[in-house]
Amino acid sequence: MLSDQDRIFTNLYGLHDWGLAGARARGDWDGTAAILARGRDSLIEEVKASGLRGRGGAGFPTGMKWSFMPKTSDGRPSYLVINADESEPGTCKDRDILRHDPHKLIEGALIASFAMGAHTCYIYVRGEFYSEACRLEAAVMQAYDAGLIGRNACGSGFDFDLYVHRGAGAYICGEETALLESLEGKKGMPRLKPPFPAACGLYGCPTTVNNVESIAVVPTILRRGAAWFSTLGRPKNTGTKLFCISGHVNKPCNVEEELGIPLRELIERYCGGVRGGWDNLLAVIPGGSSVPLLPRSVCDTVLMDFDSLRDVQSGLGTAAVIVMDKSTDIIRAIARLAHFYKHESCGQCTPCREGTGWMMRMLDRMVEGRAEPEEIDVLYQVTKKVEGHTICALGDAAAWPIQGLLRHFRPVVEARIAAHQGRLLAAE
Repeated sequence: MLSDQDRIFTNLYGLHDWGLAGARARGDWDGTAAILARGRDSLIEEVKASGLRGRGGAGFPTGMKWSFMPKTSDGRPSYLVINADESEPGTCKDRDILRHDPHKLIEGALIASFAMGAHTCYIYVRGEFYSEACRLEAAVMQAYDAGLIGRNACGSGFDFDLYVHRGAGAYICGEETALLESLEGKKGMPRLKPPFPAACGLYGCPTTVNNVESIAVVPTILRRGAAWFSTLGRPKNTGTKLFCISGHVNKPCNVEEELGIPLRELIERYCGGVRGGWDNLLAVIPGGSSVPLLPRSVCDTVLMDFDSLRDVQSGLGTAAVIVMDKSTDIIRAIARLAHFYKHESCGQCTPCREGTGWMMRMLDRMVEGRAEPEEIDVLYQVTKKVEGHTICALGDAAAWPIQGLLRHFRPVVEARIAAHQGRLLAAE
């Protein structure tokens, strides 16, 4: 269990002042100029040594991502873009950082931008986050007024500008290159890679895109040291993580815990357990709607980190834990997600544009049992034709929940179809 002195987000629930005075009382903006004085290479190496992996879902090593940025400028400016387009169903961690601890993010943006030689940072905020964007704007103004950002930020001699940009509510803009397209004023559609953003990103310039949580933890890591952060969690899965737990639990909540905490302990310690008791558990989606669900038998022992969940054919994703008890119509639940991905597909890639519609319509029929048994295999084949055949990962995100359903609950689908056919025979 994570001890209170190791918590990074000490105002996660908004119990204290979100403003600059409150942030400073909690230790933010303490010695920031001294951190910058360590130099770019030193900061990147420290983040690498901490083992921090991206908190937006992919889990790519953050320090390594920073190191891809050019060390010397070829005349083009460099940019940091922070992805606050938190649109994954079940995920609500970044919005609490924006609401209650915005100065952690702003300080992290300054330090990360300095480490990458970027004098400008954009925070791209989900369109529906109106109040959060207002709060963040206010915090940015406080930081400017205090001389913490802007010209000669924190007295370091480094000039740094930070802009808040509001999106228009498109899930696809959570994909980093679609986000860059949107930021440039174009339709949010993913770009082919390569070139990668570190070589040719925003306005054709070197760019790094990081998640809100990834950037917000950086100042604390650099203050307390990589060795401290790397002792939390498990090897290659170090540090703390914000978990968003919703669904059929007694007390849904956001909580900061160590990576590698057992899923059952996470639910029972912080959420008061599954509604009706652990034996009433049917399945859990462990990392936001785009990762495959896990049945109760796996949930008993699985650990909540990148590698453990990958080993059971799922993923940590955004660590949005969606709990479903035995009252859940599991086929209808996954069909609802299929509707979401069909609606949010940008339509650029044929497998995704056409496949999401196919999968949605087939699942809609299976919810009522209006299908033939052999169609279950056809549906699985369609998911494999979509997965891995698109420019971005939305195709994978649409396919994986369905694959999880068929992997673990195929007998339920077969029983639904058999029951429907039985009713038809009885009617005749």
